[in-house]
This record gives sequence, structure tokens and C-alpha cells, in this order.
Amino acid sequence: MANLEILVSELPTLIQSLKLTLGDSNQIMEQIILINNAQEQLRNIKKLIAQELRFEHINNSAIATLPRLSAAATLFIPNLGLVDPAIAENFGNSETKISLTDLNSKLDNWIEWGYFLQAIAADILSDIQLVNQLNFNIINLSISNEFQTLNDSLQIDLSLANYNILKHQIEKNSDSQKQLLQLQQKINYIFDTIKNSRNLLNILLGVSAFYGKSGFALEWLDDDHELIISSERKFQELTDILNDCDYFQEQIAALIIQANTLTQQGEQALEKIEQESSSQEVGIVPKFSTPKIIRSALIIASSLLILTFAGLKIREQNLSLTQETNAFVIDDGRAIANFKSAQKLGMEAASLVQKPPHPLKVWQQAETKWYQAIILLDRIPAKTSLYNRAKKKLAYYQINYKSISQRVIIEKKAVGNLESAHKLATEANLFVQNSPHSQLSRKQAQDKWQQAINLLEAIPESTSVSVQAKEMLSIYKTNYAVTSQHS
Repeated sequence: MANLEILVSELPTLIQSLKLTLGDSNQIMEQIILINNAQEQLRNIKKLIAQELRFEHINNSAIATLPRLSAAATLFIPNLGLVDPAIAENFGNSETKISLTDLNSKLDNWIEWGYFLQAIAADILSDIQLVNQLNFNIINLSISNEFQTLNDSLQIDLSLANYNILKHQIEKNSDSQKQLLQLQQKINYIFDTIKNSRNLLNILLGVSAFYGKSGFALEWLDDDHELIISSERKFQELTDILNDCDYFQEQIAALIIQANTLTQQGEQALEKIEQESSSQEVGIVPKFSTPKIIRSALIIASSLLILTFAGLKIREQNLSLTQETNAFVIDDGRAIANFKSAQKLGMEAASLVQKPPHPLKVWQQAETKWYQAIILLDRIPAKTSLYNRAKKKLAYYQINYKSISQRVIIEKKAVGNLESAHKLATEANLFVQNSPHSQLSRKQAQDKWQQAINLLEAIPESTSVSVQAKEMLSIYKTNYAVTSQHS
């Protein structure tokens, strides 16, 4: 019994080694060896338990207490849940007793979990393309760190009077906006891969892209194939990662709006500097000496005599050139008008969405204004003087339009969830009122309440209906509990 107690005291360490950190191929191979060693020691404990169980008087007794772990959250027992309730509590807070029979069953589950990890490791190592993709993911920043880096880079000092420095900041801001769009696409890929893929290895690729350099380890996989993953001492389920993806998408959308507002303010500051510079240049009157003026007059007089003889030949060319010039002036005038109108619409759209959350109608108004501004800029011809500026501003506006469109989708979905939840709640009440004593009716009402609760919990806090959703959620949960008690 003493030897068994010694081995049992090492259980926390053994169980903690039954995990798989997804790094490079060499790291994975090293972990396979550690898992093998842990399984061997677990099998030794099973042998000693078998010997003890041969004695009838031990069958119903309890072995010595299991030592407490230094951090309860780091222990995951492969069973029906994350941790058996009794063991979870006592491993984290005090000491516990567990029968030899129950412990033997736990050992079987832990050994089986080790086999599962080994199978995953073997599948990864046998797929060179998968290994290469994992290696690529772990050299990039995690989604969280990449977002924070871009957030820190979005700044323009509007107090600067230096044209070149301000222009550089605007260009840097523009680059960050493009990177934010790329991050949006990356998060979409991660979300779709984790949510929709039926292949565990593909899911792991999505998780790897999410954590990047931070790395992650497989800690547990329950009967519903819900992965428990650890990264930097934080434990998450796959659903937690999906929720994080939603959160970052909302934050990125807000950040793009902020970046576009900063860019517009920066461009206005640049225009102001240009105007001030131009006004200073206009105010300078060139000085000419009198002899130079006389010589210029003589030259002009001679030139006029020559031009008189050549005037008839040039007149037709001048007429054609005048027509082209007039056409250019007209196009340029329209371009200037369109550019100014687009700027005005952009400022109105940016002003509308300051200090969110906003109702769906406000987001839709801003979306319409960005779209109208984009149409105006897109109509500016290539031969006009404003074409290059319009093309650059068009890129900013398209980014902002996409961002606002995303917020419209989020807000619309939130409003839809709220309305659907209210409808389900009404149906639930009808079931109970029409057949208050019917077991079936109460079960149907309970299902309706649960569906309504799920819809309300999916509403993001950044939406305008989140406060209302929280109030309804509290009531619906109470109703669900009451219905459950009587069903």
C-alpha cells in the first residue's frame, strides 16, 4: 500500500503531462515520449491497484488522500466532463479520498486520453503540408497581439505644422488600415474553419492561426468533441475562441472608422498647410529693373510683328486648343464639385457614427452616405487635376464603407435576435396559459425559453439593443427556471 500511495502522490504531475503542445515537429516528437512515459506509470499504478483489490477488506475502503495541485485549473481529467465535481473541488482547495475502484476507472480514461493525443500527433507528423502550415502560424503574432499592435499604430498628430511629417503619418495610418482589413479576412478564415470544419486537423490549423506565436496545447476533448485548449496559462473552449473572433471583428470595425476619421482630419490639416503656403507665395511681388522692362517691351513688340504674319496659320490651331481647354475646364470643374460633395458626405457619415452604439437606422444612414461619396469619387475622370487625390480618397472611403456595412450586419442581426426572442417568449407563455397542467406544454415552453435565451446571449454588447437584451435575459432565465421546476 505504501508504494501505491507514493505513486498516487505523483498523479497530478502525470496528468499534467498528458497534453499536446502544437509546435514544430521536433517538439511534438518529444511530447510523444513524455506521454508514453506517463502512460507507463499510470499502468504501473493500475497493477498495484489490482493487487490491492485482491484483498476483500480493501474493496470498500478509501486510499490515502490525493495531494492538492498548485493550480486547479491546470488539471483536466478525460471523463464525461472537464473534471469530476468532487475531485475538481478537492484538488483545488483541500485533500480528497477516492476509492480504488473509482481511481482504477479514472486511470483507464487517462491512459485512453494519452492514446488519443498520440494519434493526433502521428496524424500531424505524417502530413508535411500541415506541419509547414503550423510552422508558418507560430512565427506570426496572435490575433490579440496583432490587433493591439495595429491599435497602437493608429495615431496622427494634428497639431503638427510640418507638411512632410504629417503626410508620413497619414500614409502610415493608411498602411495600418490595409493591415486591419487583412486581419479581418484572417479572423473570418479562423472563424469559418473552426465553426464549419468536420476535420479535427483543419480545426487545429484555425486555432493555430488564432494563437500564433503564443502557441497552444490540447488539454482535453470531451464526448461532444469540444476541445479544451490552453495558451499562456489561459484555458478556452472552441466556442470561447469563436466569441473572441466576433469581439475582434467588432473592435476592428470601430477602429477602421476611427482611422478614417483621423485620416480625413489629417488631410484637412494638410490642405490648410498647402493653402497657407500658396497664399505666402502669391504675396511675393517680383522686382524688375527699368532697363529690363524696356528690353522686354522691345522684344514683345518685335514678336507681335512676327505673329501678325503667322496669325492666320495659327488661328485654327488655337481654336482647337481652346475647345480642348474649355472641355478640360468643364471636366475639372465637375471633378472639383464631385470631390467636395464626396468630402462633405464622408464627414457627415463619420460624424453620424461617433460615440457608438447607435440604432440600426443611424448605421444605415452612414452606410448610404459612404456609398454616395464613393460613387462621386469614382466618376472623377483620369485626365482631371484631382484624379490622383480622388483615387487615394476613394480607397479610404471603400475601407470605411466595408466597415460600416459590417456594423449594419451586426446591428441588424442583433435587432433580429431581439425580435425573435420576444416572439419565442410570447409562444412560451401561450403554451403555459393554454395548458397549465400539461407536461408536454411545459416542456415546449421550456424549449422556447431556452431558444430565446440563446438568441439574447448572442447579442454583442456593442449593439444598441444590448441593454434591452440583458433586461429581457434576466426575466427569461427566471421564467425558464420556474418552468423547469414544474416540468
